[in-house]
Amino acid sequence: MNYRLAQNVELVERDGGIFLLSKSPLCVLRLNRSLADLVARGADGTVITPSASEAAVLEQLASRGFAERLPGTQQQPATVPVISIVIPVKDRAAELQRCLKSLSDLDYPQEKLQIIVVDDGSSDDSALVATQSGALLVPSGGSGRGPAAARNVGAAMATGEILAFIDSDCSASREWLNELIPAFSNPSMAAVGGQVDGMCTESAVDRYESSMSSLSLGSRERTGSGGSDTFYLPSCNLLVRRSAFRRAGGFKDEMHVGEDVDLTWRLRDSGWTIAYLPAGNVLHEHRSSIRSFMSRRFDYGTSEGMLQLLHPRRRKQMVIPAILAAVLLLCLMAPLTGGWTLLLAGGLLAADAAAVRKRIVKQGLPIALGAILAGRLRALGSLVYYLCYHLVRYYSVPLVVVALIVPAMWTLFGFVLLSAAGVDFAVKKPRLSFPLFAGIYLLEQLAYGAGVFWGCLSRKCFSSYKVLILRQAALSAECPGL
Repeated sequence: MNYRLAQNVELVERDGGIFLLSKSPLCVLRLNRSLADLVARGADGTVITPSASEAAVLEQLASRGFAERLPGTQQQPATVPVISIVIPVKDRAAELQRCLKSLSDLDYPQEKLQIIVVDDGSSDDSALVATQSGALLVPSGGSGRGPAAARNVGAAMATGEILAFIDSDCSASREWLNELIPAFSNPSMAAVGGQVDGMCTESAVDRYESSMSSLSLGSRERTGSGGSDTFYLPSCNLLVRRSAFRRAGGFKDEMHVGEDVDLTWRLRDSGWTIAYLPAGNVLHEHRSSIRSFMSRRFDYGTSEGMLQLLHPRRRKQMVIPAILAAVLLLCLMAPLTGGWTLLLAGGLLAADAAAVRKRIVKQGLPIALGAILAGRLRALGSLVYYLCYHLVRYYSVPLVVVALIVPAMWTLFGFVLLSAAGVDFAVKKPRLSFPLFAGIYLLEQLAYGAGVFWGCLSRKCFSSYKVLILRQAALSAECPGL
C-alpha cells in the first residue's frame, strides 16, 4: 500500500525540531529524525512506497489523519490464486440465482474459481438453482443452523488458497476479486473486506441503508492488526486467507450475528492484519420494511454482550479532554444558572487556546491564536457529537421512558437526537429529507439499544455499557483540534 501526506499537512522544521503540522483539524506532531526522513519523501506530494516496517509507521500517521492511503496502488500478483467462493443460503432461490449470475460475470479466470453453495435446509428451489449453475452444493448438516455454521461447512470443502465469502442476497461487481486480491501480497494480511453498497433505492429505508448501513465502511481505506479498537470486516464481502481462517478456527457456529466481528478480532489478536478497501464492490439487498429493518438492528445489538465476553479488552473508548469537558459542563449549566456560566465557559476555552498557543510558539511554529481557538471549538463540537451519539445509541429507550414521565426531558432528548442525527446527515448526505432521516435514525437507535440491553441481560454481562475514558488519543501529539 502506498501513502502520501494528507491535504493541509505540512512538514515544518523549527529550532532543531521537526514537526508535522495539520491545519484542519489543528494538530502538531513532533517527529524523530528517522520518521522525518521517511515523511520528507512525500513532502512535495510525492507518493511514498514504504517497506514493511515503514508501512506500519505510516499506517499510524494515516489513522491520525496526517497521511492518506492511496487506493489502487498495488499490483496484481504474477499468478492469481485459486479462490473458493462460499455462499450460505436458506430459502432465497431468486436472490441466489442473481448472486450466482454475478459470479459468472466476474473478470477473473473461471478455472481459478470454486463456487460452493451451502444449503441450510431450504424449502424452496435454492438447491436446484445451485446445481443448475454448476456450483458445488453442500448441505449445512441441519436446518437453520445459521450463516456462520454454513460458511464453516463450505470452508471445509474449499480447495482455494483464498476463501471469498458473499451472501446469497448480494451481487458482486465484475472487478470484485481483482480489486481485493492484490492486498494479499502482504504476507501478514489475513483478511480483506470490500465496499458494500445498497442494491435498491425505492423505499426510504433503502436510501437510509445506502448511507448508514453498518455493512458499509465508507470511502477510506483502513487496516488493523493488534490494539484494542473495534475495527472489523463484515462477512457479506470478505476474503480470508484459508490457512489463517483454519488456524483461527473459523467462525463460531453458535453465533448468528456478530460472527464476522468475532472472527476478524481473533485474526488480529493472533498477529494477523486485516484491511478494508473501498473497492471490490458488492451490492446488498437490505431489508426495506421498517419492521424487518428494526428487527435486524435489534439482532445486531444482541451480539454486543457475547462479543464483550469473548473479547473483554476491546472496550469502547472515548477521548474527553478535561478542559473541554469542563467547558461543556458549564454550557449545560447555563439554562439553570444564567449567562454567567456561558461567559465562564468562553473564558476557559480562550484561556485553554492561549495556553496551547504558548506551548506551540515555544517550538517556533507559526499558528495564530484564532486558528487554535477555531480548532478547540471544532474539538468541542466533536465531543458533543460523540457524547450525543453514545447516549442515543445505548440509552434511547430509557431516555424516552423518562421523558414520558418527566415531559421536560423531551427537550434534552430532542437535543441529543438532533445533534447526533444532524452530524450524520451532514456527513453521510443520504437521499432523504432530514425529518425523514431523523425519524428512521431514531427507530434504528431504539431497536439497536434494546437489542444491546437484551443481549447483555440474557448473558448477565453489562460490560458493553462501560466506556474507557481517555484524556488524549493514543499517539503522542499536540493536537488542539482533537
